[in-house]
Amino acid sequence: MNSSSIKNITTLQQISAPVGRVLLATIFFMSGLTKITAYAGTQGYMEAMGVPGMLLPLVIALEVLGGLAIMLGWQTRLVAFALAGFSILSAMLFHADFSDQMQMAMFMKNVAIAGGFLMLVAQGPGAYALDNRASSK
Repeated sequence: MNSSSIKNITTLQQISAPVGRVLLATIFFMSGLTKITAYAGTQGYMEAMGVPGMLLPLVIALEVLGGLAIMLGWQTRLVAFALAGFSILSAMLFHADFSDQMQMAMFMKNVAIAGGFLMLVAQGPGAYALDNRASSK
């Protein structure tokens, strides 16, 4: 492999890490904002599924703040681990009706997202992350 190829791979890695974090976290950030604007409906849905509605503020905080943290690459491994667990728990609580094809797809989406977060736990935030600033001091 020549130096030009190595430089191209390095550039691709530097760009793909922050873009990947943003793409992975956007669903949580947006979902949390949606829950704020549709609070009563979301709380009712949670309760209908057997989840206490009083947990909704914690869910919103995790989704909005956790999504922002991943996007910015702050406390990436810890937040990614929490969001991976949240994704699996959400799949089991809200999407475990495998007789419904849509719910099966939603279940698998959550599992895949959890896999992406576990990759962040294993590999770290990559380039352009606040975590890197803290460790360089």
